[in-house]
Amino acid sequence: MKPAAPAAFTAEQHLDAMNRRHFLRGLGACIALPSLASLVPTRALAATPAAKSLATTASGAPLRTAFVYFPNGAIPASWWPEGSGANFNFGPTLQPLAPLRHQLQVVSGLDHANARAGNDGGGDHARGNGVFLTGVRLNKSATDIRAGISIDQTIANQVGHLTRFPSLELTCDTDRRAGNCDSGYACAYQYNLSWRSATTPMPPESNPRLLFERMFGAGPRGTRAENARLRMEARRSVLDFVNEDTRRMQGRLDPRDREKLDQYLTGIREVEIRIQKAERFGANVDPDLATPAGIPRSHGEHVRLMYDLLALAFKTDSTRVATFALAHDGDNRSFSEIGVAEGHHDLSHHQGNQERIAKIARIDRWYSEQFARFLQDLESTRDVDGNSVLHNTRIVYGSGNADANRHSHDNLPVILAGGGGGQLNPGRYVRHGSKPMTNLYLSLADQAGVTGLERFGDSTGRLANI
Repeated sequence: MKPAAPAAFTAEQHLDAMNRRHFLRGLGACIALPSLASLVPTRALAATPAAKSLATTASGAPLRTAFVYFPNGAIPASWWPEGSGANFNFGPTLQPLAPLRHQLQVVSGLDHANARAGNDGGGDHARGNGVFLTGVRLNKSATDIRAGISIDQTIANQVGHLTRFPSLELTCDTDRRAGNCDSGYACAYQYNLSWRSATTPMPPESNPRLLFERMFGAGPRGTRAENARLRMEARRSVLDFVNEDTRRMQGRLDPRDREKLDQYLTGIREVEIRIQKAERFGANVDPDLATPAGIPRSHGEHVRLMYDLLALAFKTDSTRVATFALAHDGDNRSFSEIGVAEGHHDLSHHQGNQERIAKIARIDRWYSEQFARFLQDLESTRDVDGNSVLHNTRIVYGSGNADANRHSHDNLPVILAGGGGGQLNPGRYVRHGSKPMTNLYLSLADQAGVTGLERFGDSTGRLANI
């Protein structure tokens, strides 16, 4: 059954939304501000659970949802913790997340049955990607593309009107292919997590500059080129366009919010400086792939920069729904920065070789370190209700392959991070037995206020105990 269309805003709701969204404007630039208590209606902070609106917590803060995908599964023995419930110890792969255990759940027992081979034969990497957020059986064809709407878009269809961007799609893949990519499956399955419909993927953005300018760029359509020329001539950042408005707003804020605004503006400038620095080094060229300008030379810096932009998107309430593919399933990049010269995918078919297993575990841990850094950023940022941004966020971090050596799709490596505005019960290792991954998605949709969604993908019901 299709989700019901969102109800039309009343005049009062429009006014409330306008009051919650403030922008700095000047000389063609527009930058969304973080949530500031001084500028939020008192009755929004006093909201009760019964009055909770779409994509909003009981306290009135934005409820954000993100899905982060890492490629090629994980080494199970290093991924899964020991113990259960609140009494668990992280394994080596997830050890970097230990300081944030109070804000996450390690979740076992979630499966994607429609990613199994069945009668379709090879193509587990395409299915791992294409099924991860859709939960449907993919049509095996290079031209006749049929998947299903993804859960992020299902949520965005009902809550996306609350923000400037209904959803954002990010990736660190720079090689966007067409045609056949994996054993007869269209490349669209392997390079897209988010799907607007069964036949229409949502292409993700890999260029940090384009993403930054999309969120914080200069002016409306038709004026951006001229604004960019003026900015380059004056050698000023986007923030220079809005200094006058910033000074005016300072007088409206209490000391705590003035400090928060200063920190926020500093963060914006630091991200822009890092993007400009990457561009000064020229195009990031890989021996086998010419990388578009604006993308850092280092894969690690690229991942961290995209995480920073995702954090900014949530902090500024630019969107409340996002997906981030760290790399497509089957990705074969090397990780020389951590001493792994072989390709990731090649290593993942380790056939029990302990040296190769150790290298894969090293890559898995590296991805966990980057995720931990992102979570810490959200945890250290206060939201409009006084809680951390991470407390008011739900982030599914996982892979569509459980064990890439066997191409298995059962008991997927999954973390559910954040507090969901108090709707989640983090700080645990939860064993769910064997349940469809889509059951979790139904529960997350319910929490976001999505209505009319009886089933999703191959779901069999809501996932309890989250």
